[in-house]
Amino acid sequence: MTLKPTADFAHFEALDIRVGRIVKVEDAATKKPTYKMTIDFGAEIGTKISCGAYKSYPKENLLGQQVLAIVNFAPRKMGPEVSEVLVLGVPNETGETIYVTPQRPVVPGVALF
Repeated sequence: MTLKPTADFAHFEALDIRVGRIVKVEDAATKKPTYKMTIDFGAEIGTKISCGAYKSYPKENLLGQQVLAIVNFAPRKMGPEVSEVLVLGVPNETGETIYVTPQRPVVPGVALF
């Protein structure tokens, strides 16, 4: 993977990255195998929808899991679905997405710093 150009710290500060808890997982109505997840970010933000190709996880294993997501991107249309937040992940050795998650449980809605 090619290293990206140096970014100004203000770019990082502009991102609102929060911890959320997955409360619902459904198959999304898209061409690719995709989940539509409802994620609770606490009282200040509430619940938001994220759609993504995270089928390496069985639905029942995702419920209750905490994930990190960018919550201040504009909603993005993904086929007939709309994704309101971008859940952060990294690829494993076979290219499947692995969620970025806190090592220990934290309060939903707390910000990454």
